[in-house]
Amino acid sequence: MTTTEFSTDQLRHALIEAVLHDDCVESLWRFVESGMAEMAVPELPALQLEQDPIHRHKDVLAHTIAVTNKTQPEIVIRLAALFHDIGKPATRSFDHGGVTFRHHEAVGAKITKKRMRALGFDPPVVNDVAELVRLSGRFKGYADGWSDAAVRRYARDAGHLLGHLNELVRCDCTTRNRAKEARLMAHIDELERRIVDLARADAKAKERPQMDGNAVMRYLGLGGGPLVGRALAHLLEIKRTEGELTQRELEHRLDAWWVANKPAGQD
Repeated sequence: MTTTEFSTDQLRHALIEAVLHDDCVESLWRFVESGMAEMAVPELPALQLEQDPIHRHKDVLAHTIAVTNKTQPEIVIRLAALFHDIGKPATRSFDHGGVTFRHHEAVGAKITKKRMRALGFDPPVVNDVAELVRLSGRFKGYADGWSDAAVRRYARDAGHLLGHLNELVRCDCTTRNRAKEARLMAHIDELERRIVDLARADAKAKERPQMDGNAVMRYLGLGGGPLVGRALAHLLEIKRTEGELTQRELEHRLDAWWVANKPAGQD
């Protein structure tokens, strides 16, 4: 059978089989050297013509296969790793001092969708892989300092793909420089901690006691002021530690708090 006789289904299955080997280096090189990659994703073998200006590999394809092999053998993350630099040949430029690939992630995401749709992948898989490719360069610049808003935006944009995106960022580091690798991993660790801490803080900030300020003022006969805020804080702490209470029990707790905290001479 010649390469011209491969059907779409055969090409798709061959690609899936190649990427899902636990160690997929040899299987991916066979996929390229057999000519099947040229039929399925012609941009993939074209990466051999691109020199990698950052990583230790002689070309972008070698880097790409190394990155893919570092990820867990799961179809979405493996294909995202395989396609993450697919837009580089189309975006190569020498106009900004040395070779650059500006916006290659956005271009690569479009190419990814086109090729995966043509191969008959399920739409959810296509969309997830393309989105990971689009976001694959988002982490760049974190070392220069991200605000909390930028961290929230990164997590929000990644959505359910956040774990895969962080894995892809980690695996995209193929340098032999141990110090550089350690710095990158430390930055990703820090980002992940900040995402968790901010999510907890945001969830806590959205919490509300079972009674609002107006209800507390009516029940205690207050016209506002700091006592209302203190009462609400007390009710919120009860909710955090004990969960939802019945209205009667809640009022009993508020009565007890009021006895202990009301100003002298106030009924």
